[in-house]
Amino acid sequence: MQWTRKDLLGLYDLSAEEITLILDTAEEFKKVSQRRVKKVPALRGKTVVNFFVEPSTRTRVSFELAEQRLSADVVNMQAQASSLLKGETLLDTVRNIEALQVDLVVMRHSAPGAQNFIARNLGCGVVNAGDGAHEHPTQALLDIFTMREKLGSVKGLQVAIVGDILHSRVARSNIWGLLKLGAQVTVAGPATLVPREFESIGVRVCHNLDEAIRNADVVNLLRIQHERQTADFFPSIGEYSKFFGIRPDTMKKLKPETLIMHPGPINRGVELAGEVADGKNSVILEQVTNGLAIRMAVLYLVAGCVQK
Repeated sequence: MQWTRKDLLGLYDLSAEEITLILDTAEEFKKVSQRRVKKVPALRGKTVVNFFVEPSTRTRVSFELAEQRLSADVVNMQAQASSLLKGETLLDTVRNIEALQVDLVVMRHSAPGAQNFIARNLGCGVVNAGDGAHEHPTQALLDIFTMREKLGSVKGLQVAIVGDILHSRVARSNIWGLLKLGAQVTVAGPATLVPREFESIGVRVCHNLDEAIRNADVVNLLRIQHERQTADFFPSIGEYSKFFGIRPDTMKKLKPETLIMHPGPINRGVELAGEVADGKNSVILEQVTNGLAIRMAVLYLVAGCVQK
């Protein structure tokens, strides 16, 4: 199939075929990073602005490196150094960016739906690098790519997502993508962080870790997001770790080949023990590597549909 969207805003709107196209394209781009010369001219002459209104390390660096490896011209912007601090609206800021004849804006924002609003008002392409607790499509795509690469197929996989589901954009994007590709998804964590409403879309909800990870092919652990919480959702970090953290003794309850994943940054000793993060089942660093290929694929596909 052909990619026809000028934006990538989330996985909720994508079909299984579109998701698969991104994964297949990323598979080819991963080979670029394994070559002696890690660069292709796919986006030569294109200009990409990375506009991060919310702090980021991994995602911003990954996008920037992906753009450079595609030979794009890259400009990095942060809210702290933009006219937003002078009272300019977000829309006026990005319209001024577009007026400089840029082709793509990669944007992170703390407000859910900010990128959707911007994309409706811009002719250039918009790629969502995370919007509040809404979606983080490229993180979910790299997670799914890693599952497919390691286990052969996503269809039929038992995937447990454990942690702060309520505030997690990563969980939401993973859920949409995994369900569309035929995986079975379980979400687990304290009742205050895992609302039952997810059951209505075909997700199994558990508040017991052992039950959630039983027969799991993949356990994807999420960080406790204190910055998005406005109330105390559990008594203490120690109690959370006791009931929902993955430790060496927990690993004995999993199948020998179960993948351990985490989008980062890791709170060692909270979501998972250091021995687990660095253990043979962990594919956390492979996720980071695959994120580069996924973002190269997304930028390439979206840029091809921007009419400039």
